[in-house]
Amino acid sequence: MADPSVYSYPSPLEGWDLSTPLPDEKAEDGKSYVNHQTGILSKSYERFPTPLDNGRRGAFDIHIYYFQKNASQLKFARELWERIRREFPELRIYRFWEEPIGPHPIAMFEVNLFTPAQFGAFIPWLVINRGPLSALVHPNTVDPTTGNHEDEYRDHTQRATWLGNPIALDLGMFHEFRRMKEKTAEQKKELVTDLKKE
Repeated sequence: MADPSVYSYPSPLEGWDLSTPLPDEKAEDGKSYVNHQTGILSKSYERFPTPLDNGRRGAFDIHIYYFQKNASQLKFARELWERIRREFPELRIYRFWEEPIGPHPIAMFEVNLFTPAQFGAFIPWLVINRGPLSALVHPNTVDPTTGNHEDEYRDHTQRATWLGNPIALDLGMFHEFRRMKEKTAEQKKELVTDLKKE
């Protein structure tokens, strides 16, 4: 997984620094705290926060893994894939892979989530119904200005969450993508410089 110390993090209180102090009063259960009720729900109930992709790709990918040589896991995974397609037809559900693909070292299938409501419904359902399988829940972040994907490596590592046992991914392809992207950007920069000279 990624080393979290290589990234910077804005304060979670950014934009909230002028708020009234929170009370120290405990709620009826004697454990949790009383919070000021504003009557306004967070915008995150309606739309994923920036930099999550609220567009065509979807804000979250869920990869559900199984050992393709294990007959009982193969059967369970195929049945789970079918159940998800039947119970959640509004989600984007991809091919049932019977072999490793991309950075995924064992077989899997993928589900995309587009709204906070889908996330809120599907993830708890998957926690209960995934059986012996592991699932990677990773965000798809985009540059808010360009809409281009931000950092697939970070999305698959530091920002990822696992249900069940984590599976070590083959992350080398993300480094290669980054090198190619940097090379293309450098070539464009050189072209612009050359054009300005003419």
